[in-house]
Order: sequence, then C-alpha cells, then structure tokens
Amino acid sequence: MSPIRIAALTDTPPIRAALTAMLIETVANGGSVSFMHPLSPEDADEFWHASLASAERGERIVLGAYDGQDVIATVTLLLKLPPNQPHRAEIAKMMTRVSHRKRGVATALLRAAEGLARQHGRTMLVLDTAVDGGASELYEGLGFQLTGIIPDYALKPHGGLTGTKIYWKRIGETA
Repeated sequence: MSPIRIAALTDTPPIRAALTAMLIETVANGGSVSFMHPLSPEDADEFWHASLASAERGERIVLGAYDGQDVIATVTLLLKLPPNQPHRAEIAKMMTRVSHRKRGVATALLRAAEGLARQHGRTMLVLDTAVDGGASELYEGLGFQLTGIIPDYALKPHGGLTGTKIYWKRIGETA
C-alpha cells in the first residue's frame, strides 16, 4: 500500500464509480450505512450524485482516502444542520474497502474530518454506528464518548434489526 492521501471529493465519473462500488461492497458485507442488500448500482450512484451535489453547495464535505489513484475509503462531514446547531457537525457514511481495512485509513479520514470541522468553526461532533458490526472500537479509540444505545434502530443490510450507538466528541471551546 502506498502512502494514503486524503482529499475532498468532487463529482466526476471516476470518483462516483469508485464510491458506488465501495457502497455496494460495504452493504454486501453487512455495513449498516442506510441501504439494504442487494444494492443496485443505480441506487448507489444516485446516492453519491446527491451527496456530492450537496458537497458542492457547501452543506457537507465528502472526503476520500486514496491509495495511489484508487479511492479506498470515504467519510462525510455533515455541516448543514438546523439553525440552533451551528456549533455542531455530524460524521456519516464512514466506509473502507475490505482490502484496506485495519491499516489506519479510517483513523486518518476521521482525523481529517475533525480538522475540517474545526476549520468550519464546529466544536462538537456526533455520529452513530450499528451495535452489530459497527466501528465502536475505532470511534472510542479516537476519543468519542458513548451517549447510549437505541435498540432496534434500523434493519441490517441482510435483514434483522440492530441497535445503534450514539457518540459525541467535543473538539473545541463552546461559545
């Protein structure tokens, strides 16, 4: 694996194709990222088209981690939140290609997202992850605090319910 490069992603055909393939792979492998298996390429592409359009409007930042020319992981920093939450951002759609897991890529992406949140004046990050097969260990290792668990929160990609764990992390001084 070559050195990992992290960059904000824009809507180009190669990037959308890489993100679409990653989303389909994540769902097929049980990743709880809002979709059910089997996920069609059309639905995955439609999701990324909308997500990257939102990024272009400044509502979110979609980060990608590159191994050479290949996008091998992504995370989204949601910035457009209600008017009473200008201090907060949300981490969403954290995904790493199966071939690149357990190599520090997700940690690097989350640290980059945290830095960008600070640059945008955010002092609080929140996220959720599935109880079954989620990334709790990763998030807790990076200082996120578990608030609680909501049982039966969503369907797992292959069926059956799973709970979700809600996390938060203070990343700056409050106003």
